Amino acid sequence: MSPERMIFGDRASLVREFAERLLTDGVRRGLIGPREGDRLWERHIYNSAVLHELLPREATVVDVGSGAGLPGIPLAIARPDLAVTLLEPMARRVAWLEELTDDLELSVTVVRGRAEDKAVRTRLHDQDFVVARAVSSLERLAEWCLPLLRPGGWLLAQKGASAVEELERDRAAIVRRGGDSAEVRDCGADVLETPANVVVVRRSASTSRSVGSGKRARGGRTRRPDNRRSRKER
Repeated sequence: MSPERMIFGDRASLVREFAERLLTDGVRRGLIGPREGDRLWERHIYNSAVLHELLPREATVVDVGSGAGLPGIPLAIARPDLAVTLLEPMARRVAWLEELTDDLELSVTVVRGRAEDKAVRTRLHDQDFVVARAVSSLERLAEWCLPLLRPGGWLLAQKGASAVEELERDRAAIVRRGGDSAEVRDCGADVLETPANVVVVRRSASTSRSVGSGKRARGGRTRRPDNRRSRKER
């Protein structure tokens, strides 16, 4: 079975339409580079969607710095049970995300703003998960994103081959910002030639349950947060 069918199942037509829009409107509007076509699926779409392995059913998820909708849109297509919010500060990207999600009839929320903005923190507080892909350093992500999470919620930061080194460099800063556990996990080993590296950081809490079913790449305990019902806000 192809990765497309394995990940997206009977919603594969939606992700194909998303890919086509990225290669046409996305390139024209400067959301992805014109040379990304050959690696669009493996590097961007599949790499984003495999984060679903770490997400329990009906979790609330904020995609910080969503840009072209990565990883939030592939996640919303693969897992319609999730309540996904796409957070993006740039007006032209917000316009793209609103148009695209309307056209694809995806039940997601698009919000313009930055994770560190007071208004955003007021509106989007108490999330189960925050996801970020190619946004900033782990130290900055912890500063910006941990306040959006409920106690015991999780930050999932997609990183490259240097994920382990970056985590060790920024571990003390993550703790100072309120993270009480952090490790690197591999996602997508069954569908990707190179699995996605995800730094998993838990916001401090006295109790919670272990996170997802992704393969653990480094030692330490992880816990899964309580499931939440999906929320739609348009």
